[in-house]
Amino acid sequence: MRDETELGRTAKEYMDRGDLVPDEVIVGAIAERIDAAEAADGFILDGFPRTVPQAEALDAKLDELGRSLTGVLLIDADDEEVVRRLGGRRTCAENGHVFHLEFNPPAQDGVCDVDGSELLVRDDDKPEVIRHRLEQYHEKTEPLIDFYDHRSLLRRIDGAASPDAVADELRRTLATLKLEADEAI
Repeated sequence: MRDETELGRTAKEYMDRGDLVPDEVIVGAIAERIDAAEAADGFILDGFPRTVPQAEALDAKLDELGRSLTGVLLIDADDEEVVRRLGGRRTCAENGHVFHLEFNPPAQDGVCDVDGSELLVRDDDKPEVIRHRLEQYHEKTEPLIDFYDHRSLLRRIDGAASPDAVADELRRTLATLKLEADEAI
């Protein structure tokens, strides 16, 4: 939308009406980015696809582009761990600096270390909202685990590990996938 492409304008029309952007428009927008020079050496999609139909549409579009996925990363954590981690986030009211009550606590409770503004709990970090999002995940997104596992693309990361350990495992897994893709060429 920012670049005012045709697909961006189409997506904006849906959003301006308060409608969900159809999968084919989203996949088309993603395909434009994947086909761009900046993605020639690879790309990471975060938060997409969210459903099996979106994954199927993505596969079809990647086939058209002569591309394919080399891996799908699942940061695997049980619901209570997700609620604990997301529920512990605090966001600076002024500039959006992010803290966590357990993993990156502010020096003074409720006050941003960087600019002294108030730290807030975002609406989407409230436990009841997180639990609702998890219900949606289990219903709509969780089927992607089998979808990608059956294609031998799924790589699981222990999401209950420390944030640093999760980040390290993500880096290792991405590096391994890159090496495997380079060897296949």
